[in-house]
Amino acid sequence: MLARSDLSTVLLKQPRRSCSFFFFFHFVPLRKIEMGSPLKLRVLILNPNSSEAMTEGMKTAVSKMALCENLDIFTYTAPNFAPDSINDDEGIQASTEAVMSDILSGNLNPNSYDVILVACFSVHTLVLKLSSMTTAAVTGIFEASILTSLSIIAPPGGRESWGIVTTGSFWEKHLGDGVKAFLGQAAAQTNDRFAGAFSSGLTAGDFHTVSPAQVQAKLKDATARLLKSSEVGCVVMGCGGMAGLESIIRDTAIEVYGQERGQSVYIVDGVRAGLLQLYQIILSRREFA
Repeated sequence: MLARSDLSTVLLKQPRRSCSFFFFFHFVPLRKIEMGSPLKLRVLILNPNSSEAMTEGMKTAVSKMALCENLDIFTYTAPNFAPDSINDDEGIQASTEAVMSDILSGNLNPNSYDVILVACFSVHTLVLKLSSMTTAAVTGIFEASILTSLSIIAPPGGRESWGIVTTGSFWEKHLGDGVKAFLGQAAAQTNDRFAGAFSSGLTAGDFHTVSPAQVQAKLKDATARLLKSSEVGCVVMGCGGMAGLESIIRDTAIEVYGQERGQSVYIVDGVRAGLLQLYQIILSRREFA
């Protein structure tokens, strides 16, 4: 069996491919996936806030995934009356209304895609709404990150856990309760495998507006607090705006845990995790239908 460090080396040596990207402007007719056809998926990365910079960051994050040869990726950014940074329940609701207005007016057709990724790290109401109105597979980067983290840390019974580095303090409880709800637990129940959500004090928009030094300091502090709280084997970047900032978390893990253990910590980007999970959903639908 390969050690994590060996596995990382193998993966890094694999050839990199570029994704096909498309900006969403007009209706694209639905293409049905036939059971015997090659699995080439039309993917919509749906950014429910109005920040084009954040959408661009997500595109960059997924552009070199090996999975890209099987994907045609389209991106959507919510209209300019949506929040440019989703920081609380009001922002979630406002962004949902903005996206739904585009759907109702015909500017966005969910049935044009095989899979849809809601790219806001939250218990976002669009995941359920879109799932109820389209045959496309739908998930959010929050839900995908939970499944990914649980699949790559040590099995139950050990001491290894996973946790989230997030933005403002609102998200600590929102995400903590959301993880337990997703796993079928009550908010008051403990979960030994989940170390919690740790706030950096930043907003989603800050990653594109404040100084890199300030972002680094705040993200490093939140990561260190998470790593010191438990034997953490996986850190989830709890905001779409964190795409591309893995090196800050890696350097902090090495500083806190030492070179060997710090290098073995998994760092999950929700957008990439989302594409992997959605691809698996389609494979499962085809296999078990």
